Amino acid sequence: MNPELGRTIVANGIATNYHDVGEGLPALFIHGSGPGVSAWANWRLNMGPIAEGLRVIAPDMVGFGFTERPAGARYGKALWVAHLKGLLDALELERVDLVGNSFGGGLAVAFAIQYPERVRRMVLMGSVGVRFPITKGLDDVWGYQPSFETMRRLLDIFAYDRALVNDELAELRYQASIRPGFQESFSAMFPAPRQRWVDELASDETEIAKLPHKALVVHGREDQVIPRAASLRLFELLNDAELHMFGRCGHWTQIEHAARFNGLVRDFLTAP
Repeated sequence: MNPELGRTIVANGIATNYHDVGEGLPALFIHGSGPGVSAWANWRLNMGPIAEGLRVIAPDMVGFGFTERPAGARYGKALWVAHLKGLLDALELERVDLVGNSFGGGLAVAFAIQYPERVRRMVLMGSVGVRFPITKGLDDVWGYQPSFETMRRLLDIFAYDRALVNDELAELRYQASIRPGFQESFSAMFPAPRQRWVDELASDETEIAKLPHKALVVHGREDQVIPRAASLRLFELLNDAELHMFGRCGHWTQIEHAARFNGLVRDFLTAP
């Protein structure tokens, strides 16, 4: 039994692997863009606890995890936003909360701009979505070439807490990254020069400033992948926003501070 496999639904013509747990207000959790990532790998410590008061839906975005990889797919913000809309339509969800991690945060912002009536609240964690000079950490993540040694180095970039980084985890993530089709689609998404993909995932700041939704912006102070200045800028732009910065934390807020993160998100999404 592979815990990364959930349910399957056709969304925007794409057979989509997703997890669906809990009851109540629906919250759509959008994973990041690390090599070998899946919704379960990204949100495994969060889905259950947060679903105690909400319905948590976590898909593998097209090109990632166990969702179909259509031949000739042109990966980019337009395809991923269309995939999100297709998923909401397939699940017959008129309005959802969006919880986006890194790459997923950029998609959440873009989706809210394009379909504001389909979004209630947003949580943006270590998020892209505004322009910034690409970090060496993000360039290394997007430029990943499969090997155990490279994956081990990436884990050192992701996590502040050394207790979370070991050879066993590196081997698991490396093996995930070389499953059939995984690296092929990943390498097609962010070819060098990679600054253009930061810019492509960014939304127009004038449009961000028009968003009416309540938003919670979360970031790890020691994040080496996405600069904290990106979250500070989102906080400045969003009209109805809160900001929470975790010290002694890298890019894995949802893992390094899982219990605090879960409570913060659950309280924000269930508050009146």
